[in-house]
Amino acid sequence: MNNKTSFSFEFFPPKTAEGIANLRQARTELAKFSPEFFSVTFGAGGSTRDRTMDTVLEIQNEGFNAAPHISCISSSRQEISDLLQAYQAKGIKRLVTLRGDIPSGEVSVGDFKYANELVDYIRAETGDWFHLEVAAYPEFHPEAGSAQKDLDNFKRKIDAGADSAITQYFYNVDAYFRFVELAQKQGITAPIIPGVMPIYNYTQLARFSNVCGAEIPRWLRLRLEAYGDDLASLRAFGVDVVADICAKLSQAGVDKMHFYTLNQAGIIGQIIRQL
Repeated sequence: MNNKTSFSFEFFPPKTAEGIANLRQARTELAKFSPEFFSVTFGAGGSTRDRTMDTVLEIQNEGFNAAPHISCISSSRQEISDLLQAYQAKGIKRLVTLRGDIPSGEVSVGDFKYANELVDYIRAETGDWFHLEVAAYPEFHPEAGSAQKDLDNFKRKIDAGADSAITQYFYNVDAYFRFVELAQKQGITAPIIPGVMPIYNYTQLARFSNVCGAEIPRWLRLRLEAYGDDLASLRAFGVDVVADICAKLSQAGVDKMHFYTLNQAGIIGQIIRQL
């Protein structure tokens, strides 16, 4: 692995006292890898707004860079403006800016329909205060009309003022490399940071992948299915698979990786140490 490789880690805001304690423990373990930042997710329509902010401020108070997610679906300009001002007042300097999932039965999408509109609004409101991350989809967004339309949409987010992008997770490294190549041909020079999803259990991974459009290659899916309820063996195999992906990325010169932790640290620690 490239010794200069830096890591970032994504959490979701816990709902219970036990969840808060577990996240603190996971954060302590992952802090050993000197992360560039910890990010914290944000429910559609701001459904986790307070818990997201509480978690972000706790991370910041521990001396780490914290990057709250902001999703714009079902939010008004005033709500987003209030949130931006609150984060500025607390000295937060990085945001992960997303459209967000449309809640079931939602009638109104709010004042913003797409993430590029949110990026543009944040830049207009706050100038260069925030480093803005956006999402990228190497295997293309499940709602995209075509691969080219998805790439065009990604370019709109960069052109609106995003500084860098974090990808959806993938298990086909070529999909990432090809996406970066296509983006560069579109004139995109912003860093495209690979998102990495450890394998905890097959059922959960298959559910996530069906929703977000990330492909589980047939060879990997059949191997994972074969483990059945033997989670220990599945996870050991998963560590090898994901560590190999990270090694290929590093060998190709990728020097930043973003882990989707699901608020767990153990498997991620094994992957990074295996590198």
